[in-house]
Amino acid sequence: MAVPHRKTSKKKRRQRQASHRKPMAGSSRDPKTGSWHQPHRVDPTTGMYRGRQVVIISTDE
Repeated sequence: MAVPHRKTSKKKRRQRQASHRKPMAGSSRDPKTGSWHQPHRVDPTTGMYRGRQVVIISTDE
């Protein structure tokens, strides 16, 4: 059975894992505001879904 000769560094391990990263989920652009969001979900910046307001977004900080 093969045994590694040296310990794999964090950099090398992370480089290898980065190539296995899943692609970003498909996004769609809102035609009115131009913001990006996941399809078939509420737009988090506006609270709109399929042209109607479903979530009230407050700007209180």
